[in-house]
Amino acid sequence: MLSNILDKTGKKVGDIYLSDEIFGIEPNISVLHESIVVYLANQRQGTKSALTRAEVSGGGAKPWRQKGTGHARQGSTRAPQWRHGGIVFAPKPRDYSRTLNKKVRKLAIRSVLSLKVKTEKLVILEDFAMQSYKTKEVLGVLKNLSIEKAVFILPESNKFFVKSASNIAGIKVLSAESLNSYDIFYHEKLIIFKNAAKKIEEIFGSDKNKQEKVVA
Repeated sequence: MLSNILDKTGKKVGDIYLSDEIFGIEPNISVLHESIVVYLANQRQGTKSALTRAEVSGGGAKPWRQKGTGHARQGSTRAPQWRHGGIVFAPKPRDYSRTLNKKVRKLAIRSVLSLKVKTEKLVILEDFAMQSYKTKEVLGVLKNLSIEKAVFILPESNKFFVKSASNIAGIKVLSAESLNSYDIFYHEKLIIFKNAAKKIEEIFGSDKNKQEKVVA
């Protein structure tokens, strides 16, 4: 499919052919949902922790004798009902991370990219280099494109661009190699640099097509 290429001022400067295999498939919503769930699970630190009654200090002896005091019987001052006692079913550190099959992850990325094309939320931007930290320049690009919230996809990581966009609300910057379906799906617009689009096709294209190119 053909798509317009825009420059920093928002003017059309050319056309680019986007692979239907990457940007033109019927989105697989169930796979997309699964990939987002896995992404969110992998963001969890799982470091919460509390002490059970067996781990808190003190409470080695009964606070009073079993009978004759008028109080309810107690075996330890470290029981959960006591101040400074242990926590019932105390949370412990755990690993929430999950994995996705490589083919499933690729399908999820292709699905979310195709969804952005289908809903007309994708913009192809002419490549430009940033050699210094200039938030104003990134803001200017967004203003010219009439976009407030978006994720930029760069051919490769650029510290100047990443830092310049880091303090702009609603803006995320990713490289072609670090795509994730969550950020693409939940940002209103997707802005892909021209060379990044080509790199995405190389990374997320089917292995069959890659083998055919090698043979050719």
